[in-house]
Amino acid sequence: MPKFFEDSFSPEQPFLTGEHLRHIGYSLRMRPKERLTVCSCGTDYECEIEEITADTVFLRILSSASCCAEPAISVTLFQALPKADKFEQIIQKSVELGVTEIVPVMTRRCIVRMNSGDFLKKLPRYQKIAQAAAQQSGRGIIPVVAPLHSLESAAERMRDLEVPLVLYEGEGGISFSAVRPDAESYGLCIGSEGGFDPAEITMLTEHNVQPVWLGKRILRCETAPLTALSVLMFHTGNLN
Repeated sequence: MPKFFEDSFSPEQPFLTGEHLRHIGYSLRMRPKERLTVCSCGTDYECEIEEITADTVFLRILSSASCCAEPAISVTLFQALPKADKFEQIIQKSVELGVTEIVPVMTRRCIVRMNSGDFLKKLPRYQKIAQAAAQQSGRGIIPVVAPLHSLESAAERMRDLEVPLVLYEGEGGISFSAVRPDAESYGLCIGSEGGFDPAEITMLTEHNVQPVWLGKRILRCETAPLTALSVLMFHTGNLN
């Protein structure tokens, strides 16, 4: 069943316009009596199309329920910026796995060097990738792709999370099995192709970010966040 996100959706006057109208009427060629789902602020509304006019899709709500695909935890992924195609893959797959927000981070060993202004030009495309992945996977929200951060500003943001973690294969890390499983908010900081400089890990630990590891194998930068997210979701009971 097609799914559409619209935070301004009103159950009292259920209708869709704009890009939703074009997608429903022209791309999907849907007709009255066909069903679709509208997701608004984490609630799924199963609807039947009553009428499609030149500027509006009028709906009838059949049922509503909280989106069952949303995890019970909030996870912010702080991803050191990799090459563009890898970052797009990370966005898509991490949204499917339940991430709440993706924060791109510029670190010392990033192969791609980009300033904030150049990244902002790419942000609409990245957000569209997140939206498409959220629709495909039945999410209850569209995760946000944030503007580019420095590692220092990312560390400051991680202070506000209950369990901030950085994936690091060096000394001082703990296994994911030792991570607190009952928190509400988590942060995962993942390196780029070159990993982290030891001084960066020191700075993060000074901000109370806990190093964790996934075993002895070294994972690619596009594999590590997806593996870490999967393990965290399973560890917290959100991948059952």
